[in-house]
Amino acid sequence: MKFLEEKLVVLDLPVATPEEGIRAAGALLVAEDLIEPRYVDAMVESYEKNGPYFVLAPLIAMPHARPEDGVKEASVSLVRLKDSLKFGNEANDPVQFIFALGASSSEEHLLVMRKIVSLLSKPENVEKLKILSSYEELQLLIGRN
Repeated sequence: MKFLEEKLVVLDLPVATPEEGIRAAGALLVAEDLIEPRYVDAMVESYEKNGPYFVLAPLIAMPHARPEDGVKEASVSLVRLKDSLKFGNEANDPVQFIFALGASSSEEHLLVMRKIVSLLSKPENVEKLKILSSYEELQLLIGRN
């Protein structure tokens, strides 16, 4: 599994729309050959069709699609937005962190989700995510979970 490796993390990316943010997070996975480009399209289509169901907590979006949409390897990328965006989820907007998930089975999906929940379940970790300034700081944060 590729979980928030250096090439899968971008900090303070300026984006104008939720779709642009989803595509940016997905593009990181495509660039590392972990998902196919059509998987990114499927994530955006899912958002357009089903709404912001993947905005799971305040500030946190976890877009994903189905494994058959083009997952090659279980993976997670992170885009921290320069400016938070409204995705349309009244309870949890705005979004500042987009974690794109790729999993090729239900078991992988649960494993990926468990790793992210472990990181984000502590409010102090979310606060640290807001202010960290380097990938090395993120590594330290991940290492403590």
